[in-house]
Amino acid sequence: MPQIEEAQPKYLQIAHFIRDQILRGDLRPGDEVPSERQLAADWKVSRPTAARSLEALSHQGLVEKRQGSGTYVRSLEVNRRARELYGRARQTGKIYAPGEYAVITSAGWLEAPDYVADALGLVKDRQAVHRRRVTNNEEGPITLSTSWFAPDIGQRAPKLTDPGRIQEGTLTYVERMTGRQGSYAEDRVCARSATEEEAADLGLDSESAVLVVHHVVFDVQDRPLEFAEATYPPSRWAFEQGYPIT
Repeated sequence: MPQIEEAQPKYLQIAHFIRDQILRGDLRPGDEVPSERQLAADWKVSRPTAARSLEALSHQGLVEKRQGSGTYVRSLEVNRRARELYGRARQTGKIYAPGEYAVITSAGWLEAPDYVADALGLVKDRQAVHRRRVTNNEEGPITLSTSWFAPDIGQRAPKLTDPGRIQEGTLTYVERMTGRQGSYAEDRVCARSATEEEAADLGLDSESAVLVVHHVVFDVQDRPLEFAEATYPPSRWAFEQGYPIT
């Protein structure tokens, strides 16, 4: 169990820990979250502090309290962003939550588009490895994403060109094969109309708007390790961030 840090209110640290479990898919809709008594014991805090953490989760719309029963994860239309996927992969060895799976629609070497080449720092050799996937759950497609890697990474990580799934997660596999560790990432977000290909893969109308995230992972030496473009359908929450008002 994580230790309480003084920089943030205790109840928020507990709430954020449970929130991350929900966003990663470790806690699924309908799962019961720990009770006030259990949270107080696990985190070594008072019952009122534990109660306040559950109240914060309720205000965020993540859980609901059932009279005489307990507190449960609400049914949510949530798309996990890369941060939650990485956390799940490192903690469980699996990148997808139960009920989710990915279909690799294409993989191999391609000439990188300008925006990909810029993100990966490709100058002379514009050939890069791509992996395009559609993530699904029991209701159908939920996310479309394409990961791109520079030529040297593609040569050292041959599974990237194989359309079969990489069970440990693409980034974890790349880290293992190259010895380069992901250190931090940057996201750029915009909304636009779906392309014909995106609409077909996500089961959308041709006029649908989508949320597009350009995601770059950097290693400990500030070199780009992975560029990914993720496309999220409308009417699904893809991002959440809490911050203090001062």
